[in-house]
Amino acid sequence: MADEERSLGRRAVLKATPAVVGGAVGLAGCATPLAAGGPGSVSLLSAGSLARTFEDHVAPAFERQTGTVVYGEYYGSNALMRMVEDGTEYPDVVVSADATLLRERLYGEFTDWDVAFAANSLGVGYRAETDLGRALDRGEPWYEVALGAEPGEVAIADPDLDPLGYRAVQAFELAAAEHGLEGFREAMLERVYQEPEEPQLLAGVETGARAAGLVYRNMALDRDLPFLEFPDAYNFARAGLADHYATVEYTTDDGYTARGRPILYSATVLERADNPDAGRRLVRFLLDNPETLVEAGLTVTGRLPQSEGDVPEAVRA
Repeated sequence: MADEERSLGRRAVLKATPAVVGGAVGLAGCATPLAAGGPGSVSLLSAGSLARTFEDHVAPAFERQTGTVVYGEYYGSNALMRMVEDGTEYPDVVVSADATLLRERLYGEFTDWDVAFAANSLGVGYRAETDLGRALDRGEPWYEVALGAEPGEVAIADPDLDPLGYRAVQAFELAAAEHGLEGFREAMLERVYQEPEEPQLLAGVETGARAAGLVYRNMALDRDLPFLEFPDAYNFARAGLADHYATVEYTTDDGYTARGRPILYSATVLERADNPDAGRRLVRFLLDNPETLVEAGLTVTGRLPQSEGDVPEAVRA
């Protein structure tokens, strides 16, 4: 990683029930909105790749410091944008794995600001005790290994629900150009399993049902799985390669076109929040405690945080 790191349509609900982790969360399969937060609680709707980051790291530390409990639900970021747009969920805080997605989908009607607070990188999380894992450990090119895997042995997130999914598809396209692999994107999309519930993407790898998944670095670290980071040309981790990443794009089934861009996690408090003060305190906590994020496997560089829009004084102060 770069040395500038600080220490280190409603298809969503039809396809996937809420993915929840830990104790202070909504009920799995719950069709009702997140419960209104009292003075001692804050409701969170977050990218699924941060489920363990919040439940194991951020939420406990935030509660110890403020006495405020975090109630979280975790989905692919595009899925959770749809939930906010159609009124299915009413959280205090929204956290997206794609800052631009949040701005393009929620600005105007639901919020007018956000703060990008962490970065990440894309690669392969895998089970070492498999033919695929042993091949990767021998140093064989990941793209040759993935093409030789059995259908469904490699998983990606659903690209229509999740930036992790559409970044996987974009990575296939960039890798094809980088390594001269004609037809690689199409061949991979015919072979991979598309997981609709992002927090469950590596569960099959842990159990041995699948050999690998295209995931963010922190997700593999969460589960103590080996992680092979992609080259800079398609790991979406380098701000200086933004123009290169933008040469590829993916259009979701609801018509949203996402260009390739560096991975940036972004948070906002919705205008309709039940407990906006607690929401702003949670966002401020993310900015004030980069070491907690780094401990969870995320990257916090000297370029972060980055604010956009009319950020409240309580968050800026």
